[in-house]
Amino acid sequence: MVWKLKAQCRAYKFIGHAEAVTSIQFSPDGQLLASASQDRTVRLWIPCIHGESSVLKGHTASVRCVNFSHDGHFLVSASNDKSIKIWSVRHQRLLFSLFQHTHWVRCAKYSPDGRLIASCSEDKSVKIWDTRNKTCIDSFLDYEGFANFVDFNPSGTCIASAGSNHTVKLWDIRMKKLLQHYQVHRAGVNCVSFHPSGNYLITASTDGTLKILDLLEGRLIYTLHGHKGPVLSVAFSKGGEKFASGGADAQVLLWKTNFDSLDYKEVLKHHIRRTHIDDPPHLLDIYPRSPHLHDEKLQSVEVNPTFDVTNTQTLDPPVIEISSSSSFSTPDDVSSEDLQHSPASVLPRSSKRKTENEVRSAVHDMDKQTGISPSLGNALEQIVGQLDVLTLTISILEQRLTLTEDKLKECLENQQQMLLQGRREE
Repeated sequence: MVWKLKAQCRAYKFIGHAEAVTSIQFSPDGQLLASASQDRTVRLWIPCIHGESSVLKGHTASVRCVNFSHDGHFLVSASNDKSIKIWSVRHQRLLFSLFQHTHWVRCAKYSPDGRLIASCSEDKSVKIWDTRNKTCIDSFLDYEGFANFVDFNPSGTCIASAGSNHTVKLWDIRMKKLLQHYQVHRAGVNCVSFHPSGNYLITASTDGTLKILDLLEGRLIYTLHGHKGPVLSVAFSKGGEKFASGGADAQVLLWKTNFDSLDYKEVLKHHIRRTHIDDPPHLLDIYPRSPHLHDEKLQSVEVNPTFDVTNTQTLDPPVIEISSSSSFSTPDDVSSEDLQHSPASVLPRSSKRKTENEVRSAVHDMDKQTGISPSLGNALEQIVGQLDVLTLTISILEQRLTLTEDKLKECLENQQQMLLQGRREE
């Protein structure tokens, strides 16, 4: 059914599927409507009064989900045949299939820029796929249950999953870690939808409620009652001023948000930039420059205020600064050959000796001022030595990561050249 929101207009009823319809979505330009069905087919409809449609056949079991890419050129479908299929909308033909799930695939969604696809399955995994290489680049496992639904946030940096174990989880696909975990429902969560700003998430559950989560503060702010039975689907409008929900009580409810007091124009402009694809290779999607796994926030250290601690920070000699917003920087006097043959040379030896001597002299001065025993002074010197070893270890790991990134970039560039060459030959 396609409803016009004006009271005097009748709804359009499109008939063509032989069994239950499981998923529908408008194309980005609104000129097409895609539907999935338990009759193993996907249909593309022209949303007019005639309701003409064309059939896409390829799945061997019920199709659970359909989703357009944000340029409207491609369509992804997820099925109980354990496969994900990508279709050309223009030519209405199958382009390729993705096989790695070991159970029914319940949902598959394009990222805002079309580079990635997120999918979830009853094999208890959420997978991220690279549409260019047609490979799975990451997988998140949840042993407590499986995800019924998955979707990208508007900026394309995170995914939200709706769990059969009553939970909603937000994963950062760059750092590959769980960001937020909500357990606010009393039954399985069937669907989620991000507000276009990315600041709010609405959830639909079998417990009969809708809940709105404030993602910035990480808390539940609204619980909505209206459906008499499980709520199966929910979606924000394009501008976020409304959202619709559908339930097992055969009702579709249209809700008005109260987020209008906030101005999201600048936020929406920022997210729109993610829908434009730049030139490959796309290393930032796999290895972002910032933040990264090894750039986590440093833990605070409690200092005993009774000690008069000498300030050991100095501008000379130069040292490598470690912070949460930048990676290691290599001093200018270290060549690439030194990096390859001697990982420990990331820290200049002269600078390292000066730093060690200054720290030791500072510790010695502190010993005199505070009357610390020689044994404690020796222990502090050993700690300084251990910290130096840790610094060198981190430097070696950073070097290996850099080499891995360079190798990956080279592989992606070679693959892009092979793809271009293959297209020319075709």
